[in-house]
Amino acid sequence: MSDVELVLRSTRVITPEGERPASVAVGGGTIVAVRPYDAPVEPGARVEDVGDHALLPGLVDTHVHVNDPGRTEWEGFWTATRAAAAGGITTLVDMPLNSLPPTTTVAHLRTKQDVARPKAHIDVGFWGGALPDNVKDLRPLHDAGVYGFKCFLSPSGVDEFPELDQEQLAASMGEIAGFGGLLIVHAEDPRELAAAPARGGPKYADYLATRPRVSEDTAIEGLIALARRIGARVHVLHLSSSDALPLIAAAKRDGVRLTVETCPHYLTLTAEEVPDGASEFKCCPPIREAANQDLLWQALADGTIDCVVTDHSPSTADLKTPDFATAWGGISGLQLSLPAVWTAARARGHDLTDVARWMSANTAALVGLDRKGAIAPGRDADFAVLAPDETFTVDPARLEHRNRVTAYAGRTLSGVVKSTWLRGRRIVSEGEFTAPSGRLLERNN
Repeated sequence: MSDVELVLRSTRVITPEGERPASVAVGGGTIVAVRPYDAPVEPGARVEDVGDHALLPGLVDTHVHVNDPGRTEWEGFWTATRAAAAGGITTLVDMPLNSLPPTTTVAHLRTKQDVARPKAHIDVGFWGGALPDNVKDLRPLHDAGVYGFKCFLSPSGVDEFPELDQEQLAASMGEIAGFGGLLIVHAEDPRELAAAPARGGPKYADYLATRPRVSEDTAIEGLIALARRIGARVHVLHLSSSDALPLIAAAKRDGVRLTVETCPHYLTLTAEEVPDGASEFKCCPPIREAANQDLLWQALADGTIDCVVTDHSPSTADLKTPDFATAWGGISGLQLSLPAVWTAARARGHDLTDVARWMSANTAALVGLDRKGAIAPGRDADFAVLAPDETFTVDPARLEHRNRVTAYAGRTLSGVVKSTWLRGRRIVSEGEFTAPSGRLLERNN
C-alpha cells in the first residue's frame, strides 16, 4: 500500500481483540492496517520499533476542567494539554464550568474555542452546560458541536454555574432527549448534603461525613427514574459510592440509557490513608474507604461502570487550605492517570487491554468519537507508548499542569509513558514536546 508513511512495531500492541505483537501501518495520520509483527514494510516508509514497550491507543479523557479563559491561574489549555500528552492522553473533552464565561451559549463556546485553538497540544472537544435559565440555548449548542451537557444537582462551587432543581432537571433532560443529546450529571442530592453533619477542620473523617454515600445514591435513584420516564440518554459523572451500584446495574438491565464513569483517585486512593490537613485529596464526591473501592473495581470489571476519566480539577495552591471545609475540591490527575490506574489494575489481575477499554475505547464511544479509542484500521493514529514494568516516584516538580499540587506525591507507580503520538506524529518523547498540533473537535452526528 503506497500511502503508508510510518510503521510502528511492538511486541505488545493493545488492540480491541487483545494484546499481540504487531506492526501498525500509518498513512495520512490514519491507521491503514494492523499487520503481523514481521510483515514487510513499504519502500520509503519509516519504521519505529518500540521493542517490548506497549503500544496503546491514545487515551480519551472526557472529564477535564481546563478553566480557560477566565481562571487561567488555575490551569489553561497550554498546560493542561501538555500534561495530558505527557500522560498518554491524546484527546480531552473540556468541562463547561470553572472558565469565564462558562460554555452555556454558542457565543461562549466560540470564545473558548478561540482561546484553545493555538494552545492545544492534543485534540480538544467541549461539553456544554445546562443551567436553570438556558434551556433555549441547548439545541443551538448541540448544533454547534458540543458533545453533551453537564448539570449539577447540588451547588457546583462557582456562582456562575448554578445547580438544577428537579423541575429544571426534567425540563433540560426533556429538551436534550428531544434532539438525541447526552446529559451528564454531577449526582449528589442537596437535601442529603444539607442533612449531613457540617464539620470543618483538618480531619478527613469529618469531611467524609459531610458528603455521605446516600447523597449520591439518592440523586442517582432519582436520575434513573427520570431518565426512564423521559427515555433520555444520561451519564453519571465521577461515581464514588459503591452503594449505588445495584441501582445502576438494575437500570442497565431494564434498558435505561445509562452510562457511568469513575476516576483514578477513587480506584487508587482510600479514605484511610488521607493525612489530616491534606486537602490535595479533597474532591466532590469524596474518596471513600478501601472496602468501597473494592466494589468499584468489581463493577468496572463486570461493566456496571463503563469508563475511567480523570475529573482533572485544579486550582491555585493557596486554595488547598488545611481546612477540608473551605479548601477547593478537586484533584489534578491528567499526567498520572494511566500509571495510577495501571498500577492498581495490574495488582488486581487486569491487563492493558482492560485499561485501554476503560480509558480509551469506552470514553471515545461515550461521546461518539468513532476515529478515536482503538488501534484499528480507519482510526486516527493516536498512540501512547508505555513501559509497563518501569516504575517511578511521583515528583510534583516534574508535572506539566500549572499548579503542581498532587495527591500522588511520593507514590511509586508502574508504567512510564515514553512517547505520545497524535495522528502519526510524535508530540512528546522523554519529556520533549513539539509545537501544539491538536485540533478542535466537534460532534458530527
